[in-house]
Amino acid sequence: MPRRTAIDVRQPSDQTSNRQKWRVSLTEDAFESFMARCGDAGREVFGEGSLFSPMLFGKFFDPSDAFPLWEFDSDDLLSALRCSSKTSVDWAESSSEFILRAHVPGARKCEVEICGEKPKVVMEISGQWGPAVREPGPRDWRSGRWWERGFVRRIELPENANWRRAEAYITEDEEHSLLEIKIPKNNNNFDSNTHHTSGGGGGEGKE
Repeated sequence: MPRRTAIDVRQPSDQTSNRQKWRVSLTEDAFESFMARCGDAGREVFGEGSLFSPMLFGKFFDPSDAFPLWEFDSDDLLSALRCSSKTSVDWAESSSEFILRAHVPGARKCEVEICGEKPKVVMEISGQWGPAVREPGPRDWRSGRWWERGFVRRIELPENANWRRAEAYITEDEEHSLLEIKIPKNNNNFDSNTHHTSGGGGGEGKE
């Protein structure tokens, strides 16, 4: 039976440390070279249709760069992948909230963190796909060639997103892990002081 677990949405108070993350951009040439030698584990994480693939939107886009996801319709950006059933990624918005759902490849653990300050607030979904390696000193995998060790998708949140009330869940079964993120809106019914209750399952560094 699938198990649904809440993920802590981190909101670090020290934004200075976020500038050390994702400083190295993933270029198209570097990605092609990496995919040629990364093996099955890397291709599972960054392969066609994955939330963390640079090719998710039909052309190369570094997933460590913040993308304004909810400014676009998922049916338009993902039409080719959906026609061939090659993606589980979906995002939408209702009158009360923004929603994102996607499979996490290989049932890997991921973190959800919200960084930055208005007007640009960014949600980071990240984790490690390779073996953990102890770095000398304070350096971590996110400050270098991050794709060789982990994965990320950074999403710029809409101005009316009540990101302080964001909720994230992972639903696991024997084969898949489904990530679901819900962010209530700031509007007449959902202001910054309103507590948002999830309705159940079903799915800063760079400037």
